[in-house]
Amino acid sequence: MSGKPVAKNNTNKGAGRLRIIGGEWRSRQLPVVDLPGLRPTTDRVRETLFNWLQNDIPGAYCLDLFAGSGALGFEAASRGAASVTMLELQNNAMQVLASNKQLLGADKGDAHNRADNIELIQRDGLSWLANYQGKSFDVVFLDPPFDSDYLAKAIQLLDEQACLSENACIYLECANHQALPELPATWALSREKKAGQVSYFLARYNSKI
Repeated sequence: MSGKPVAKNNTNKGAGRLRIIGGEWRSRQLPVVDLPGLRPTTDRVRETLFNWLQNDIPGAYCLDLFAGSGALGFEAASRGAASVTMLELQNNAMQVLASNKQLLGADKGDAHNRADNIELIQRDGLSWLANYQGKSFDVVFLDPPFDSDYLAKAIQLLDEQACLSENACIYLECANHQALPELPATWALSREKKAGQVSYFLARYNSKI
């Protein structure tokens, strides 16, 4: 996540370096840009999330709508996603994402490297999604700036754009003091948990609900 408004009282002690937890790049550490409000999803939360998604990530088309540090997108690529589309508006954050993608892609131990599956787009995630026409996504990560209405807007746009594959997983993260926005009738909440100041959830899309 990155962008404004800035989350209050939400300091991530791991800011500066990002550790990939599992997959091809397990234990690799990547630089994280120092920007107000940038809040990489913590190791603890990512470990739980990707345990939830362990059967869904391999071969999946993933969307990280508010990429920020790239914690979620890089983790998904490392664990075998077919493609990861990462949206980030801020120039400094995008430069670090591009540098980290290049760094990971430099390790050509195999004929194919997972970094080749990552698409970086420098654009506002909400405006991009509002005009999206393309493939359906199997996994979507929604970790927008805290104390904003971006999460509710992203949920609405995903529903309107019909860009989710059947049984797609949607990850949602917000501050503990924020209520989870109302979900579309076709989304079923399957997991929820809290860690520190963060609440996080996993929903599944089912067009037949």
